[in-house]
Amino acid sequence: MTNAVQAYSYAGPSTLDGSRLDLSTSGGRALSGPQAHPRFFSGLITEAAPAAAGLLALADVAMTRYHQPRPGWTRDPVVTCDGQRLRLESFSACGGVYARLDLDALDGEVLDRGTTNVDVNGPLREALVRVGGKDPLHLGVGPDELTVTTLEGAVVEKKVPLPTRWLRGFAEVQVIAAGFDLRAELRGPQAVRFLRGLPRASKTTVWVAPAGRDLRMVSGPTSGAVCLSGAGRITTLMPLLRFAKALRVYGPAAGSEFEASAWELELPGMRYTLAISPQPWRGFSGEGAVLDDLSTDEAAGDADVIGMLLNFEPSVEIGLLADRSGLSPSRVRAALTQLGTAGRVGYDLHEASHFHRELPYDRDQVAELNPRLTAARALVDSGGVRLDGSTAEVTTPGGVRRVSLAEGSCTCEWWFDHRGSRGPCKHVLAARIAARVAVEAEVTA
Repeated sequence: MTNAVQAYSYAGPSTLDGSRLDLSTSGGRALSGPQAHPRFFSGLITEAAPAAAGLLALADVAMTRYHQPRPGWTRDPVVTCDGQRLRLESFSACGGVYARLDLDALDGEVLDRGTTNVDVNGPLREALVRVGGKDPLHLGVGPDELTVTTLEGAVVEKKVPLPTRWLRGFAEVQVIAAGFDLRAELRGPQAVRFLRGLPRASKTTVWVAPAGRDLRMVSGPTSGAVCLSGAGRITTLMPLLRFAKALRVYGPAAGSEFEASAWELELPGMRYTLAISPQPWRGFSGEGAVLDDLSTDEAAGDADVIGMLLNFEPSVEIGLLADRSGLSPSRVRAALTQLGTAGRVGYDLHEASHFHRELPYDRDQVAELNPRLTAARALVDSGGVRLDGSTAEVTTPGGVRRVSLAEGSCTCEWWFDHRGSRGPCKHVLAARIAARVAVEAEVTA
C-alpha cells in the first residue's frame, strides 16, 4: 500500500534509563511552528481505567480488517492536542471503521497544540491492560511518540507513517458526518442492554429506530431509522460498556438501502465515537463525498485563506470564519473540505462543529488521492464536454456519456452501479465544472 507521508529520520533511538526517559523525535507540526523536539502534553489522566480501555479499543480498530479478515500491518492512531482535550483517531485496516477518543479527563500541562500519529503496539497494550480503576496514569504526548507510564514502569512507542487510504478516509468521514443528525440517545443501562442484544455477525445489516427511551430493530429504512451495516463492526464498544454513561446514535435522513452511521459512547471524562461505512466492503476512502466541493475553482484559494485562520481551536465555527475571511458560509464549508483532503480538519458530531488538526500530508497530493476529480478536469481541458441547457454530452475514449446536470445522473457504468451513492462520476463532475466555467464567462463578458 502506498504511503503519502513525509520522511522521518531519527538522530538516535528513544531510551529509558531508570527514571529518565529520552524520546527521539524528528520534528512535528504545532501552533508554535515547526520544532525539532516539540511536546504537546504532560500530566495525569484523571479517569485512568476508561481511558486505558478507550486507547485499547482505538488500537483494536487500527489493527483490525473487518472485511475479509487477514493478517496485515497495524495502522497508527493520530492524536491532536487543542489545549482543552486530546483527540485520538484511528481507522481500521480495511478503511470502513473510523474511531475517535475525545479525552477531557486531563490534569497536567499543555506544552503546545498540534497533531502527530503514534504507534500503539504490543508492549503498550500490555501496559494498558494492567491499568485499574485507581492506578495513576501519566501521559506524555510529543509529535513522534506516545508515552504511557504506570506504577510498573514506562513504555515508549515510536511514530510510523500513515497509508494514503487514511488521508482519504479522514476527508470523507468529516464530510459525511457533517450531514448526520442525532437520531437517538440512551442512558447507561438501556445502552448496555441494546448493544449487547445486537447480532455479532460481521456481515449482518440491521436498521434501528427510537422507541421511547430505547432503540428497537426495524425492517428497513424508515423515518428516523439508522442503518448499522455489518453489526459486528461495533464490537470494539463492548469492553467499554462497564463505563458507559450514555449512547448517542447519529445518521442521515433514511432513504437508501445502505447508509453510514456513527455511534458515540459517553464515558467518564471522555467520549468514544465509531463511524461505520455503508457496507462492510466499502471503505470511507472511496465514498466520493468530497468531490463536489473540491471541484469548485475557488476551493483551493479559499482553503489557503481559511487555513491561515485555524489555530488548533477546540471547535471551528463556520460563521466566525466567514466573518473573518469575508467568504460566504458555503465557500467556507467547501474550503474546509479542501483542508480535509490534507488532513487538516475533522468533524465532532457531539459538538456539531469541525476541529483543526495537522497531518503530515502535502496539499499537492490531493489530485493523486482523488482520481475522479483529476479525470474530470482533464475531460474539461480537452474540450470533451458539450453543454446543452440542463444536460451535457461528455466525450471519452469509451464513447459519449450523457449527463443530467439537474439530477446529477449519467449513462456511464459507474452511475448505473452506484447511482450517486458513492459521489458523482467523473462525467458529472466534468459537466458541473464546465457549467460553472460557462456561467463565469457570461458574468465577466
